[in-house]
Amino acid sequence: MSQIDLAVHNRTRVQKDVIGPSFKGNIQLMNYQTKLFTKAISVLILALLSGCASLPNSTSERVGNRNIEFALTRHDTIPVVFENGLGGRMEWWKEVLPEISKDASTFAYNRPGLGDSDPVSTPRDGAHIVDELRVLLRAKALNPPYILVGHSLGGLYMQLFARQYPDEVAALVLVDSTHPQQLDGEGSLDKQSFFVRGLLGVLVTGAAKGELDLLTQTGKQVLSLPTLSNKPVFVLSASKPLEQEESMLAYDANEKRKDIARLYSGSKQIWVDSGHAIPLEKPEAVISVIHEALSLYRQNRDQVK
Repeated sequence: MSQIDLAVHNRTRVQKDVIGPSFKGNIQLMNYQTKLFTKAISVLILALLSGCASLPNSTSERVGNRNIEFALTRHDTIPVVFENGLGGRMEWWKEVLPEISKDASTFAYNRPGLGDSDPVSTPRDGAHIVDELRVLLRAKALNPPYILVGHSLGGLYMQLFARQYPDEVAALVLVDSTHPQQLDGEGSLDKQSFFVRGLLGVLVTGAAKGELDLLTQTGKQVLSLPTLSNKPVFVLSASKPLEQEESMLAYDANEKRKDIARLYSGSKQIWVDSGHAIPLEKPEAVISVIHEALSLYRQNRDQVK
C-alpha cells in the first residue's frame, strides 16, 4: 500500500496553537491525531486487501541477476506501463489493469524490495528507478513508445521518465501524483507532528524508506529537465482532500495538487471525487483517460500514415 498518502499528500494537520497552551488546544490535537490514526489503519487495511488480489498474467521471473514480480499482457498495441506509489504493490491497479488488458498491452511490476521482487543495493532515487524500469521493459521486449501511468510517488517517477526520454513516451497519465517539490516548504517532514513522524517510522521501512529519503532528490532530477511537450498529459487529482480541515500544511498539499498541471503546458487536469487512492476508489476515471490516451495515439499514428 502506498504510504505517500500519509507521508506526502494527506497533509491535513492541526494548526499551531496561536493562543498558547490550553485545554482546548490539547483536545483539538488529540482529536486530530485520532483521525489520522484512523486514516493510517484504513491505509493498512486497503494494503492487505490489495495484496490478496492477483493481477492477470502475474508471475515472478529472473531478469538479469534478480527476481522481478510483474504482470504482463500482450496485444498488438503500444504498451501501457504502470508505476506504483510509495511502498505500493502492483495490486494497486487491480481495478484498472484487467479492463485495460482486454485490448491493450499492459505492464505492471513491483519495484526492487517490494512484493516478490528482490531488493537492490543501488540508491532508491528516481534516476536509478527509471533506468531499472527501462532495462526491464527492454528485457520483456516491450518497445516504446509507452503510455506511462503513475500513481502518487509512481507519478513522480513517470514524470522523470517522460522528461528524460520524451521520444519514448506516447502519453503521460498522472494519478494524484507527487509534486516534484512535495516536501518543500510547509510540506517538509520536519514540520510534521511527533506523532506523524513516529507513525511514518513504523509504516515506511525497507525499500520504501529508501525512496522516501530520496524523494526530494528525485524531485530535483525532474525539475532539472525540460518539461514534456507536444505529448498528451492527463492529470487526475483527488478532490476530497480539498474539503478537509484547513491548515497551512493541508493548503500547501492541495496547492501542489493544483500546480501539477501547470508543470505541463496543455495538460488536461481532471478532479476526481476521491481520496488519494483513486485507482481503488474511482478506477473508472483512470480507465477512461488511458482509453483516451490510446485513442489519441492511434489517431496521430493514422494521420502520419
